[in-house]
Amino acid sequence: MTPDEIITEGWIATAGARIDAIGRGAPPATDAQNLGGGFLVPAFIDIHCHGGAGADFGSADAEQVDRAARYHRNHGTGGMLASLVTAPIEELCKQLAVIADIVESADTPLLGAHLEGPFLSQMRCGAQNPAFLTAPDVSAFRKMVDVSRGTLKMITIAPELPGAGEVVEAARAAGVVAALGHTDATFAQAATAIVRGASVATHLFNGMRPLRHRDPGPVLASLDSGIACEVINDGVHVHAAITRMVAERDPSQLVLVTDAISATGMGDGQYTLGGQPVLVENGQARLASSGSLAGSTLTMDVAVRRAVVECGLPLEVAVAAASTNPARVLGESSRRGRIAAGLAADLVHLDDELQVKNVICGGRRQP
Repeated sequence: MTPDEIITEGWIATAGARIDAIGRGAPPATDAQNLGGGFLVPAFIDIHCHGGAGADFGSADAEQVDRAARYHRNHGTGGMLASLVTAPIEELCKQLAVIADIVESADTPLLGAHLEGPFLSQMRCGAQNPAFLTAPDVSAFRKMVDVSRGTLKMITIAPELPGAGEVVEAARAAGVVAALGHTDATFAQAATAIVRGASVATHLFNGMRPLRHRDPGPVLASLDSGIACEVINDGVHVHAAITRMVAERDPSQLVLVTDAISATGMGDGQYTLGGQPVLVENGQARLASSGSLAGSTLTMDVAVRRAVVECGLPLEVAVAAASTNPARVLGESSRRGRIAAGLAADLVHLDDELQVKNVICGGRRQP
């Protein structure tokens, strides 16, 4: 699946970690590996994920960070952000430093970190720990940028809070994507933040003032502005028709994310998120105290498959929402997110039922 078309019978040649060439018909190399049908698509890029395989990106434990990242890579995720829930600034700094170490030194799909907090609304905090929410503060933000050593890629902010606009501008100046989320903002407040530099809506519809005909809030402000809109396409956070609606308005806006927590891949049971007890039943993660949704147990391959099978999206739209569009959000379009010569040889081989058969990262097939 190239940016322009689906080649029915073709080949890809890699050179090291990059795609070298793409062609039709029989491959020129006699030792080519025949994948035997299905679809070869760009590896997925998940810009909102908290963990998996019993491991938490917010643990400040290098082994857990690495384990969660590798688990998601096995499900087709070739690039991802480690999302951190609200915590005290000093604790977030410790978590960011560990993630920076992994990004800099390991064979990992981690591209950096995403701070989901602590500058969020008490009214729309969801599964964020309200005890650690704090007012937007540019100096605190810059401290976290410094400790991340260039690996902080995104921060979610409630734009209606005093000082939020200044943090949005500081983020843009630092090369960090500013996202709107966990917010009770009005349409006007969200639109103003977008003008100031916010370019993503964090899990659209969830954790934000709902869309009403006289009070459209951040949902319509995000859709109207053309910014990227995250959707957790697990059939729990949003209805399939909502995912379809976002894609039909503008397919380039749809960004599929997992919001996966440590329970992903582990089955039902008791877990924690940001120190708060979470109960997973029938694959749904909710705070034990309030029943509020607390992330998901989704993987990107399932999100893509659901987008096609349950939401009725064309495969090329679903794949772009899981690869090309998030790559653009992160400024990575010239490096990854498409099958094109010169880009990363990060590929996923799906069978005809869109189940993952092989994952290739950096030109190497993963075990």
